[in-house]
Amino acid sequence: DWVSLPTHVEFPTSDGQVAHAWVYLPRNPQVQAEPGALPPLRVRVHGGPTSAASPAFSLGLQYWTSRGFAVADVDYRGSTGYGRPYRELLRGQWCVADVEDACAAAGHLAERGLVDPAHLAITGGSAGGTTTLLATTLHDVFGAGVALFAVTDIHELVAVTHKFESRYFDSMVGPLPAAADRYTDRSPITHIARCRTPLLVMQGLEDAVVPPAQAEAVVAALAAHGVPHAYLAFEGEQHGFRRAENQVRALEAELAFYGAVFGFSPPDVEPVELESAEHLPGR
Repeated sequence: DWVSLPTHVEFPTSDGQVAHAWVYLPRNPQVQAEPGALPPLRVRVHGGPTSAASPAFSLGLQYWTSRGFAVADVDYRGSTGYGRPYRELLRGQWCVADVEDACAAAGHLAERGLVDPAHLAITGGSAGGTTTLLATTLHDVFGAGVALFAVTDIHELVAVTHKFESRYFDSMVGPLPAAADRYTDRSPITHIARCRTPLLVMQGLEDAVVPPAQAEAVVAALAAHGVPHAYLAFEGEQHGFRRAENQVRALEAELAFYGAVFGFSPPDVEPVELESAEHLPGR
């Protein structure tokens, strides 16, 4: 009675293409929504970028559906599992196609009347965090974003990446130095001054893939422009949080953040302190 089962959804996106998502609706036998109420939506963007969402049972995902959220686990163009032609749609289009598909997924579910269009959130880690930052900066779809150890400067990522991925971004963005301007344009840090969407940024302080300075630059830009935001830095964590207490804190902080932005008070979680909270809509 507690488990929300996934439904595979195809939805239209840019360039006449379709993209995919696993959609989970809220499920909690102890709570009944008010008649006519629609749930908030949490769009999750996987990393990789050429990875994939999984419909396998996840307690972390069920955390959200049991607390009244719908979840769309997006397999944007370029995700594995849908054949080579679909995966190759991301060639040269990372930080474009994935962003458009995340926005399109939220719009599609809102248009179908499955979620509340006023309460749309997006989250992701690593490359998914990059998508999150671009979606909340360049598009007016989401009311909140949560970026974990996000790549904010693709130039820096290419400079420090390991041998296995040393030529990865030639196909995802373009070969350097010819595509240098494209790397700049696709980097969230280039555009972050335009962001007006409340953001929660979380970062491991020993991350060698995405150094903390990248997250700190985003936070500084948000502060300079009075954008509601919070920053959680985790001692001893690398690219992905491994300590159980930090995983719990990150999960609960995300829920508390959505509560602060969307105007509800989740029980039994430590609040997060928002900078520039007076600029939240409705305040």
